[in-house]
Amino acid sequence: MGYYLWITGESFTPFADFFFSSVPGFSKELYYTIKDQYDIYGFYIIFTAGLTPIPYKIFTITAGAFNISFPLFFIASLVSRSARFFIISILIFKFGESIRYFIKKYFNILSILLIILLIGGYILIQYVVI
Repeated sequence: MGYYLWITGESFTPFADFFFSSVPGFSKELYYTIKDQYDIYGFYIIFTAGLTPIPYKIFTITAGAFNISFPLFFIASLVSRSARFFIISILIFKFGESIRYFIKKYFNILSILLIILLIGGYILIQYVVI
């Protein structure tokens, strides 16, 4: 869906041109900069988005707009979304209904902390340890 909203062949759609002319700071250069990041870190972006409270639909549409490989998108989505729901299910199974309130109240904060830990661990392993 995102691909067809933004790209027609080798050029941008009128919808994309509207964004470039109407959204302050959003330009074709910024589009290509973000696309380069998706080309390099596409799996990590989709995986991270699947765990966060940010609406996932935003990332599914942008994955299409930046022409992410469908198998890569599918695997990242499957793993991250499954992990998110299995973690919640396991916690409720193990701790019962009492944990439901805790999850409901603190889920956003906990998921953001998890993402910070994942990114921090990646940076630590990638640049400090090696």
